[in-house]
Amino acid sequence: MLGPLFVDIEGAELTAEDRDILQHPLVGGVIYFTRNFESQEQIAQLTCDIKALRTPELLIAVDHEGGRVQRFRQGFTVLPAVNTVGQAFDKHPEDGLTYAFHHGWLMASELRAVGIDFSFAPVLDLDYGRSDVIGNRAFHSDPQTVAKIAKSYIEGMYEAGMMATGKHFPGHGWADEDSHVAIPHDERELIMIMQNDVVPYTLLYDKVLSAIMPAHVIYDAVDTLPACFSSKWLKEILRDKLGFQGVIISDDLTMQGASVVASSVTERAVASLEAGCDMALICNNRTDVVKIIDNLNYAVSEESQTRIETLRGVKSISDKSEAYKHSWHHARNVIASFDIN
Repeated sequence: MLGPLFVDIEGAELTAEDRDILQHPLVGGVIYFTRNFESQEQIAQLTCDIKALRTPELLIAVDHEGGRVQRFRQGFTVLPAVNTVGQAFDKHPEDGLTYAFHHGWLMASELRAVGIDFSFAPVLDLDYGRSDVIGNRAFHSDPQTVAKIAKSYIEGMYEAGMMATGKHFPGHGWADEDSHVAIPHDERELIMIMQNDVVPYTLLYDKVLSAIMPAHVIYDAVDTLPACFSSKWLKEILRDKLGFQGVIISDDLTMQGASVVASSVTERAVASLEAGCDMALICNNRTDVVKIIDNLNYAVSEESQTRIETLRGVKSISDKSEAYKHSWHHARNVIASFDIN
């Protein structure tokens, strides 16, 4: 079985401590960062080494959206920020959706070619022009448009064999603080959030989104806890009201936005899982990972385990095949053809 923890590793190859941690039954996945990457060949070998540690294999993921959030660059397409897709859509909707498909396919196919299961994408937040941490990571400001673009983007991901993770539920676009370094608040009433920010999730959740990542934002009119730790948001609204059946993965529990719940990351992990998350993400703090492994007493339900398995990449891609090369060049040309200035 895969455990409920998503963790990171220290460098470009596995250390003895990495191996010990990744073989612990509480661990279910690995998230890569730029420090883990040297080349396509190296990251492919690292991925093989990690997958060889366990049966079933650990899930491997990365934040690889394009723009300023792209962990691998040398040897990978440097993808434009996804707000360019929204700009293309505004000029010509049909062409914008074509652009979205190829942006999603190119991102996903290059990662699948080195064995990575999925990227934490797409961002479904609305661009209200308020949040610097979201900014050009958002497709658009209009919720219906975000849903249309995201659907095409996700279809591109699926074509490459990658499942989609929508973030940051119910929406991080209004709160102007950065949850990495602050505790953001969104003071709007629930009806405003549901009629705007939640719309992309309501239009995409059914057989489109395989996973959702909640925000470390406190929505004051709904709960005193950030959405990532709120059973109101995760169980009552996301599961029961919206009917979402996919995986819920917490945002990084070492972020400042999670500190309001508890000073201990172990307590934060417990709180997120009890609130409704299937997996808890812990990044850039090996000491906390070790503490959680030593102290967390948590068993993954069969239902949650079944959901987690759906995030695995569904087909292998060889970047040496002629079919792949043809599709890759076509996608690159489509993206390069859009003048978004």
